[in-house]
Amino acid sequence: MKADAKIYVAGHRGLVGSALMRTLRDKGYMNFVTRTHAELDLTSQTAVEAFFAAEEPDYVFLAAARVGGIHANNVYPAEFIRDNLAIQTNVIHAAWKNGVKRLMFLGSSCIYPKLAPQPMKEEYLLTGPLEPTNRPYALAKIAGIEMCWSYNRQYGTKFIAVMPTNLYGPGDNYHPENSHVIPALIRKFHEARVNNRPAVTVWGTGTPRREFLYSDDMADACVFLMRLPDAQYDTLLGSDEQATGVFMPPLVNIGVGTDLTIKELAESVRRAVDYDGEIVFDPDKPDGTPRKLMDVSRLNRLGWVAETGMAAGLAQAYRDFLEHHCS
Repeated sequence: MKADAKIYVAGHRGLVGSALMRTLRDKGYMNFVTRTHAELDLTSQTAVEAFFAAEEPDYVFLAAARVGGIHANNVYPAEFIRDNLAIQTNVIHAAWKNGVKRLMFLGSSCIYPKLAPQPMKEEYLLTGPLEPTNRPYALAKIAGIEMCWSYNRQYGTKFIAVMPTNLYGPGDNYHPENSHVIPALIRKFHEARVNNRPAVTVWGTGTPRREFLYSDDMADACVFLMRLPDAQYDTLLGSDEQATGVFMPPLVNIGVGTDLTIKELAESVRRAVDYDGEIVFDPDKPDGTPRKLMDVSRLNRLGWVAETGMAAGLAQAYRDFLEHHCS
């Protein structure tokens, strides 16, 4: 990407989008086009096509999505599949129609089968049943990957998908019911500390293993990939399986390559928040997938490795919570 390239970050106010904006600015990019949800409804095909025709961005980071944790996925499955299918279909199609040079579709590690071998490689996509609690969201994201792949094969586009592992950091959603595990724990431990509560209850048994990536590391990896020379970038566009016999989607995992149990995570968040009460696990609540660890060897071979450790990342996330989400 040249320094004056026109870049559209869809979802620029969210956890992923805001991290992308910070990273792009740090690397000298200033020619952005952004719209809030109030200014542009990405579920509207007419509005999206008019926007792309008027703005003609060179590069697109598709980070806009309806997202949430286990509770939100269970309560709003229709919204999760409907809205995400609409958003990505409209943006990807309009990007092709208006000659976007490169597009990056941001997905989620939940696209992989519930019992996929660990760590999960990109070629494990579509090899087994999904975790039921987030299947609508996962199916929408899989459709987005397939759409990028199909447009690459049929139209010669240069659209790729990246699958970040579980993210946390500045700009996260700290809603008491609809947030992901780290922001939910930060809020719970903080409120328990300031209200002198003796214990905090955490959903599930504490035994599932999860991998977590600081949001600015994720953004750095995304920008790294979008700036690759054509010779390297073109290897990521997916194979034509009917011609080559090789199943390789236009997909790159982004993660740290190590994981920890939810119990260990809860202990880490408790230390970051400086809460000294008890942690109680509720086994009647769902655990979700037993383990989700990304194989990041494809990304590492290209020359990128995550840098932010869990302690440093949690400390920064808690500072952001205190500054922006705590009255």
